[in-house]
Amino acid sequence: MSRIQLALRVPDLAASVAFYTKLFGTGPAKLRDGYANFAVAEPPLKLVLIEGSEGEDTSLDHLGVEVDSTEAVHAATTRLSQAGLATAEENDTSCCYALQDKVWVHGPGQEPWEVYVVKADADTLSKQQGSTCCSSPTNADTEPRDSVTAGSCC
Repeated sequence: MSRIQLALRVPDLAASVAFYTKLFGTGPAKLRDGYANFAVAEPPLKLVLIEGSEGEDTSLDHLGVEVDSTEAVHAATTRLSQAGLATAEENDTSCCYALQDKVWVHGPGQEPWEVYVVKADADTLSKQQGSTCCSSPTNADTEPRDSVTAGSCC
């Protein structure tokens, strides 16, 4: 099963969790310090909320496609590379309380997209050194920007 992921940076995590619980009629699948995600069945959506700075408007952090296997991530990497897109691969990266394999690409407006698989739970939100996990690099070939807050990973 694949589903689209929408990761939002929100100023008030508790208020956002309450709102999206009402909107989608389901509570978070994972709720941790500075982080929540919803596995919405209909429409198939993985909504990720990352705690941002108080007083700021909600903003897009990144977009993604969650797939069910590492092989699907590798197939996406091959397909995207053959289509002429710059890709940045991450394997066995710890991000957003999960161990993941992923590939990043960027749209024409530099919007970051990841194709990823969650392989296992992890104990921490923070990313590994050198990972572009939820850091919205401006280009797949550049260094990622620093995390904005402690809750800066999907």
